[in-house]
Amino acid sequence: MVERPLIPLSQLVSPPNPERRFWLHEVVRRRGHERRFSERTIASYVYWIRRFVLNNGRRHPNDLGPTEVRQFLAMLTVEQGLSASTHNQALAALTFLYVEVLRAPFDRIPGLAPASRPRREPIVLSTGEVGRVVERLDQPFRLCVLLMYGGGLRLTECLTLRVKDVDLERREIVNRGGKGGKGRRVPLAVPALGMLRRRFAELRRRWYSDLRRDVQSTVLTPNASRDWMWSYVFPATRTFVDRSGKRRRHHLHESVLHRAIVRAAREAGMTKRVTSHAFRHSFATHLLESGTDIRTIQELLGHRNLRTTMIYTHVMNRGALGVISPADRL
Repeated sequence: MVERPLIPLSQLVSPPNPERRFWLHEVVRRRGHERRFSERTIASYVYWIRRFVLNNGRRHPNDLGPTEVRQFLAMLTVEQGLSASTHNQALAALTFLYVEVLRAPFDRIPGLAPASRPRREPIVLSTGEVGRVVERLDQPFRLCVLLMYGGGLRLTECLTLRVKDVDLERREIVNRGGKGGKGRRVPLAVPALGMLRRRFAELRRRWYSDLRRDVQSTVLTPNASRDWMWSYVFPATRTFVDRSGKRRRHHLHESVLHRAIVRAAREAGMTKRVTSHAFRHSFATHLLESGTDIRTIQELLGHRNLRTTMIYTHVMNRGALGVISPADRL
């Protein structure tokens, strides 16, 4: 079998260009959009496919086989010490490449299976601990945490909220971009109502300013950008120029909120590892402790499998495994 020419380096490192329809990475991106993957997932898959191709001397994946795939994954795990979740992400990207793009029976290759990850108990904060972290946060980070704890939102779900997704009258949030493309409705905490009204007034002024300067929001059509309800609730402070030369405004970056939470937890004297996901864990656990049905919590969290939600039954405020310690009777 005659091997294909090596993939030019320029194709592997160049930014997205839909006009180059037959470039490998553009085919991957187009197929990802057809499957309605998020931009984050598509970018991740392109990254791992690029690394796989570069690791094999820029040979086309059609000329590579199970041996090269195993060697690449082994290199990531053994030599670079990547975690099980990162290993699985790379495997998912290569599976997508061979099955969905190249139409090869990659999923039947023996010995290629997702790496097992150690089970970690979720970090749950008490109501008092949540309050101590919140009171040490400035805006808009305080509002972000209130929405995550009050509605069980993930970090990206919170930061990608649009004005139209927040219903102040019904006190609920419509999350349209959940994990796996699943939408759901979650409660809107009463303490956040006043903050949101003030923020909406501020956002409207910023939207008018952006409209005059022809600054559009990301992942929107020009017509949608002309309606302020499509504005991000947590927009970035800076704008940028995209590949087409259009100036746009993205949402607040995840790392900015993460650093603010870590700093506030440290100032509060917390000994737990407080991350943004701890507020989602606390939301579910506190609902369970207050008597909310486990099926309702599953729906609020957007879990596909009830077993995922059941982990919170092990961290309720009733001691380890839900039993009373005999030392409590001393």
